[in-house]
Amino acid sequence: MAKKEISQAAEKVAAAEKKKDKKPANPNGNWFQRAGKAIKKFCKDLKGEIKKIIWPDGKTVLKSTLVVLAVVAVCAIVIFGVDQLLAWLISLLKGAAEKVAASGAAEDTTEAAATAGLIGLRSLFLG
Repeated sequence: MAKKEISQAAEKVAAAEKKKDKKPANPNGNWFQRAGKAIKKFCKDLKGEIKKIIWPDGKTVLKSTLVVLAVVAVCAIVIFGVDQLLAWLISLLKGAAEKVAASGAAEDTTEAAATAGLIGLRSLFLG
């Protein structure tokens, strides 16, 4: 029995040593510590990137603004012109359709009158 007790004790000692040799679950710290480090690194990188920006002078900004306004004006004029052209074409088509409908109605009226006249003549002669 003494051997069993010694082997059990040896096993316990070996298990304790294994636990000591184990690395911590996360060597970088908990979530809050990692988030804090990440935010600090982000701010440092952001500051470095902002220093690299080359800001344009006032003249360049004014020229660029005028170019943008000119391009917008030209685009607006082109779109307005296309819109007016399409509106004119639609009005032409609408007018043509109304003429066809009016002439078709007149033809129908004339045809109906002619048919009525023939029926009247027929009844006159046949009696």
